[in-house]
Amino acid sequence: MDAEVGKAHISFPVSKLQKIQCGIAAKAEMIIQRVVLNSRPGKNGVPVAENFRLEESTIADAIQAGQVRVRTLYLSVDPYMRCRMNEDTGSDYLLPWQLSEVADGGGIGVVEESKHDNFAKGDFVISFNWPWQTVAILDGSLLQKLIPQLVSGRLSYFLGAAGITGLTALLGIKEKGHVAVGANQTMVVSGAAGACGSLAGQIGRLEGCSRVVGIAGTDEKCSILVQEMGFDAAINYKKGNVAEQLREFCPGGVDVYFDNVGGDISDTVISQMNQNSHIILCGQISQYNKDVPYPPPLSPDIEKIQKERNITRERFLVLNYMDKQEASVLQLCQWIQEGKLKVRETVVEGLANIGAAFQSMMSGGNIGKQIVSVSK
Repeated sequence: MDAEVGKAHISFPVSKLQKIQCGIAAKAEMIIQRVVLNSRPGKNGVPVAENFRLEESTIADAIQAGQVRVRTLYLSVDPYMRCRMNEDTGSDYLLPWQLSEVADGGGIGVVEESKHDNFAKGDFVISFNWPWQTVAILDGSLLQKLIPQLVSGRLSYFLGAAGITGLTALLGIKEKGHVAVGANQTMVVSGAAGACGSLAGQIGRLEGCSRVVGIAGTDEKCSILVQEMGFDAAINYKKGNVAEQLREFCPGGVDVYFDNVGGDISDTVISQMNQNSHIILCGQISQYNKDVPYPPPLSPDIEKIQKERNITRERFLVLNYMDKQEASVLQLCQWIQEGKLKVRETVVEGLANIGAAFQSMMSGGNIGKQIVSVSK
């Protein structure tokens, strides 16, 4: 459809025509898609895809000094986001998402236009506060430039194995696991087929553990852990007796426990931990849909075991160790390139499906990192 503006003959979409008054075009805008928080599941509720809503919106066609316009390539959905769905996240470092406002999280995109000295068109960039939308205008100071060669071009790895997820596994083990080469330590990982757990078990081995046992929720996941990722054994907690299988696979007890789930599974593992052993408190996904403090308190019986055996159980927050980020990312990338760290992803196509991807991830539908591919 055409519109006359002065003597020029210019084609506009209908939405632009509606903004033309007195022969002068309104400020140019770009139509985008975005995902907003549609409703809250409630502190004790289970999140569903319908808690999110896809809608059309606009952004300015021009960018200001210091800004960068980016096209979104990949978005990350992670368990911690469940806390952001509540009015109060229960954390001093996480802000809640607001109703009918765009959600955000880890994201990767390509620069389409830049007015920031550090970035040029075609650069790949990452942010931990990337809006869930197809195109965005971001403050360049909030972006980091990526080097695709570090991950052999697999950019999405920077949201997982070569990003915060990998850092959480590596630094958690280094800072809280007290793993030592030659110490004949046994590590158990719960949520072992998830984004962090699948890396943690492999890193535990690389750092010196002599035995690594995973706990997961399907036979397929357990098979992948043993056959692809080098775990010595894996337990399907939905089948058989977990305590009995732990005793079988960890005859010398448990020295290091990488805890991604909390709840009954963790109680079972802690009851078989050795004197002066260590819990790496990464996440408590079984408790995220409950209105309890973080980390959730242990039951009296398990707390007694923890104290009697001098088992450390300290909250681990990777953001407190960002001074070690650069060296740690390079180590992770080296392991990936050498084939020592196997990476699994579950990729969902399309921004419209991010709510479904989040729901699936929260109920264990993913193997490895849950990624949403927004554009190519």
